[in-house]
Amino acid sequence: MVRGKIEIKKIENVTSRQVTFSKRRSGLFKKAHELSILCDAQVAAIIFSQKGRLYEFASSDIKKTIKRYSEYKREYFGAESHPIEQYVQGLKKEMVAMVKKIEVLEVHNRKLMGQSLAFCSVKELQDIANQIEKSLHIVRLTKAKLYEDELKKLKAKEGELKDERVRLCGRVGEMSMGMPSGSKEKEDVETDLSIGFSKSRP
Repeated sequence: MVRGKIEIKKIENVTSRQVTFSKRRSGLFKKAHELSILCDAQVAAIIFSQKGRLYEFASSDIKKTIKRYSEYKREYFGAESHPIEQYVQGLKKEMVAMVKKIEVLEVHNRKLMGQSLAFCSVKELQDIANQIEKSLHIVRLTKAKLYEDELKKLKAKEGELKDERVRLCGRVGEMSMGMPSGSKEKEDVETDLSIGFSKSRP
């Protein structure tokens, strides 16, 4: 006889529900037992009935299995359970790494300044000297470039001033050529102002 497919939903009849629970629970524990033997797996199953009664199966000590599960969950799923804590821990690690980098840079900077060289080897001192020479070469090149740019600006300014001078000289020449002929005579007229009586007056 072929069994029909059972619709997966809550069984409303209490008696049928209890019978199905008992059969399915036994079948589940049987499958768990077979899985543990066939595959040499550590299996544990915990079931609470609707009334709160506990049913359990374990291929070994269930307490050890639960402890192992807790440790596994904390190790592999702790990040999902505590994202804020993980973020803070990440910041702390990053901060420690940054502090170490800063300390290394400070030591290196002191050596470049000629300090804390007592415990340096000959090779370290040679490397420091080479680095200083390279840095000095870069500084000199940059300085020469700045001087060159400044000189170009001054020459351009000089050219502008010359052009302005030529323009002003031309403008002054135009003004002198356009001056009326009587202007010179007017300039020669006596413009002294006398206060009081004239000497020619009797």
